[in-house]
Amino acid sequence: MITDPVPIEAPGGFAPVVAFGSDDGSGHLTLASPDAPIPTVALAPAAPSPVQGSATAPRIAGPFAPAPFSPVYLTLSGDWEGSVQVLRSCDGGMTKHPLTLGGSGWGGFSANACEPVWSESERGAELYLELAPVSGTIAYRVAQ
Repeated sequence: MITDPVPIEAPGGFAPVVAFGSDDGSGHLTLASPDAPIPTVALAPAAPSPVQGSATAPRIAGPFAPAPFSPVYLTLSGDWEGSVQVLRSCDGGMTKHPLTLGGSGWGGFSANACEPVWSESERGAELYLELAPVSGTIAYRVAQ
C-alpha cells in the first residue's frame, strides 16, 4: 500500500494530472511504463456446471452450455465398447449436428479419453453427447 503521497505538479497549473502506477511490493509507487506495466489479469467467464453420468444403453446426454472462449473438456472412462459423438445445437436441442473440423468428423470417440474437444464463441450454443455403448458402461463428463 502506498503510504506517502506522491507530489505531482501540473505544468501551467491548470491541467489535471493523472499518474498510473502500482505498488512495487515495498509500499512505494512505481509509475506505469513499458518496463513496469500495470498488472492485469483477464479472468475467464464463470464455468457452467459439468454434465456427467454414465450410460449402459444408447442415449443423448446434455445440454452443456459452454462459457465462451474457454476449452470444453470431455472425459470418458469405464470398461465399454461402442461410440460417443459430441453434438452441437443452436436451437435449444431441436436439431443436433455432429462436430466437424475442416469438413471431417470431429469429437467422435470409441475409447476412454480426457481431452479438450471444443471452444465455443456463439451465445446460446449447446453441446450434447450421443452415447452408444454396445457393451459395458460409459462414464462421461463434459466440463470447463
